[in-house]
Amino acid sequence: MSRTRETPVRTTATAALILVAAATLALRPAVLAGHPLSPSDRTWLLAVLYLAIGVASLLPPMSRDHASFSPAAVGAIGIGAIGIAWWTAGPTAPLLIGPAGVLLSLGAAVAEEALFRRFAYGHLRRFGVPAAIGGSALLFALVHIPSYGLAAFPVDLGAGLLFGWQRWAAGTWTVPAATHAAANLLAVIR
Repeated sequence: MSRTRETPVRTTATAALILVAAATLALRPAVLAGHPLSPSDRTWLLAVLYLAIGVASLLPPMSRDHASFSPAAVGAIGIGAIGIAWWTAGPTAPLLIGPAGVLLSLGAAVAEEALFRRFAYGHLRRFGVPAAIGGSALLFALVHIPSYGLAAFPVDLGAGLLFGWQRWAAGTWTVPAATHAAANLLAVIR
């Protein structure tokens, strides 16, 4: 089979996998609310979901971008921005979350960044860096609407743009994953 015939098939399969994983993430609240699962069963279901999305997002080979800035500096900027946002935000309702919830929150951050900043960004990169940053940020924000409502869309879009910039600047998806994990950790300890 020629290379030109393989590319559209891979592109379609890649786009389909991204959309299925994103839809699965978006449907989390409906699935969990619609079933009388025990807290332990919910924990295991989410853990398996995040593991599956993370692994599926890491399997396809992706070229690594050249880092424009030091990954440590990019990480510090991102975590600093998240810290300032956390510090200046108004009060929120306290979350009753235990150790399993904290681990799930961290697992969700890593799985989402593998999906959005490695896999989706890598797929969109051929359209240019702005399309990769913007497209992965928009998909990230849309996926979070069912969980947090439309009012959180601008915050999630801003976070997605920050994570996308970090992906470009650091040349790797692991820097935004660390920032996202820090953001989730701050959200659950607030």
